[in-house]
Amino acid sequence: MKKIEAIIREEKLEAVKRALEAKGIISMTVSEVVGRGQQKGLRLQWRAGEYCVEFLPKLKLEIVCDDADCDLAVDIICQTARTGDIGDGMIFVLPVEGAVRVRTGERNATLALSTLSDKTLAEIR
Repeated sequence: MKKIEAIIREEKLEAVKRALEAKGIISMTVSEVVGRGQQKGLRLQWRAGEYCVEFLPKLKLEIVCDDADCDLAVDIICQTARTGDIGDGMIFVLPVEGAVRVRTGERNATLALSTLSDKTLAEIR
């Protein structure tokens, strides 16, 4: 299993969510975060002078999926969230050693949160 952590612009959430859902990737966690990258914040001009907002609001999507679905999910997020401007975000892919379903205590079995069947995956690609 893999965990995808995607930092995206707030206004791109609905489009990314719809695009993922269209390919059968439903489960995700979304958190409001602030951060900065290459853009180093935002400089604004006011009457009194320049004002710098160092950390900009973003959204962090977390998706756990099977290894086979990871590239598809990353491609969808990247294509849908891209504006071409600095500040579009980053995507990180991490290995997941295991998972436990809290409700049942089930461990590591078919617990990937976003799983597509082999047939569905073949149809999508």
